[in-house]
Amino acid sequence: MARSNRERTDATRTALLDAGRALFIEKGYAETATPEIAAAAKVTRGALYHHFPDKKALFWAVIEREADHVAADIEARSAEASSARDALLQGASAYFDAMAAPGRTRLLLREAPAQIAIDSGEGEDPAEAGLKMGLSHLLAGSDLLSLLDPLTVLISAAFERAAIAIDCGGNREEYEAAIAALLDGLCNADHLRR
Repeated sequence: MARSNRERTDATRTALLDAGRALFIEKGYAETATPEIAAAAKVTRGALYHHFPDKKALFWAVIEREADHVAADIEARSAEASSARDALLQGASAYFDAMAAPGRTRLLLREAPAQIAIDSGEGEDPAEAGLKMGLSHLLAGSDLLSLLDPLTVLISAAFERAAIAIDCGGNREEYEAAIAALLDGLCNADHLRR
């Protein structure tokens, strides 16, 4: 049965994203060349450039796809939580599960930040947006709500550092307990400020 043009287009785009992902993990962004990506995807360079204007566009599409997977996993796991705290803790567990996908930590926490420093950013991180929403619920009615943006940045950095440590062999349960202590500390700190 012949595939439609749309199916062929989608299959080619997926092959390019998959090949780019594998090479960016194996070699890093800087050391990966477009001919290698096209060869790994079993397409021509023309097909690569039909779907992506350049290697940078392909890279950011790979990063966006990875970040979307992480955000979807977090949202699915935390959706049924009974409290803002539980949603954040379940989201943390989902984040660590999602970041355990082979190569994802390198892509999202090493390669992407290096390129952001060079490219000066490519949009909002969906996982960080979810964290911000969770923190806003946790801190609702709190004096600390006025610090939502910097708290989101700092706690997001804590999640990222924990994911890197876990990827390097750190004890995940200890990091999850530390995240719970951090969130509980926020709630207690606000209570002490009042």
